[in-house]
Amino acid sequence: MYQRILVPVEHSEYDEVILDHIRKLARSCSSGASIVLIHVADGWAARNINQLDLRESEEMKSDREYIEAIAETLEKDGYQAEAILAGGDPAKEIAACAEREGCDLIAMATHGHRGLSDVLRGSVANELRHISMLPVLMVRGHPHSTPPHAGPVA
Repeated sequence: MYQRILVPVEHSEYDEVILDHIRKLARSCSSGASIVLIHVADGWAARNINQLDLRESEEMKSDREYIEAIAETLEKDGYQAEAILAGGDPAKEIAACAEREGCDLIAMATHGHRGLSDVLRGSVANELRHISMLPVLMVRGHPHSTPPHAGPVA
């Protein structure tokens, strides 16, 4: 089945939804699929860090700590996991990372439309499914139905 699953996380309560699903999916794969976490920071500093030789912003440092904590928790639970922080356009960065990292599935939580801006601009999930040649698993998030937690997503 799947060997390497790319999981975009957004540093929100929706991450719990996809991570719960991916834990089950990764375990059900014959040799246990590895999990590659990616967070795409899209603030001004993140979008221009390479071109302008900038340092990581405080937000980017927080994002890095967040995804590394998730990867660490997954590893403690017996999963093979990596964490990648990228900057730029989320859909393009996710598609490029999936190819670069040799992933065979992209799995992400979706919100549904949150307002007029999503309807006019589209969503990351919608754009990603048009630019990636990999299968994209979209799990509709309902984070308010899960119990709240303290600290990073486990």
